Amino acid sequence: MNLAEQHTITAEQGLCALREGELPALLASLKGWQVDGGLLSKTLRFADYYQTSAFVSAVVWLAHQADHHPEICFGYRECRIQLSTHAVDGLSMNDFILAARIDRLQQD
Repeated sequence: MNLAEQHTITAEQGLCALREGELPALLASLKGWQVDGGLLSKTLRFADYYQTSAFVSAVVWLAHQADHHPEICFGYRECRIQLSTHAVDGLSMNDFILAARIDRLQQD
């Protein structure tokens, strides 16, 4: 299953929270993400501030296209991204789709 190619949906379109048993298979399809405290998160490291901020800007663009709003903290050589879906008060497929798209950014 190629998560990055799937389409995100809204709660009105039937989006629902994932069950705990669904998470391991979805996590296995991502690179370096973890679920902690109900959030899907990853910390990424870069060579310098410019590369970090450019990557964060690309993530913001991806998130905007998916109508998703991750928590992003970044500094000189590192950023931390945390995903959850407020509309379902937990993790949804949209979080994993956006995470896969973020992973794909690192490959480009």
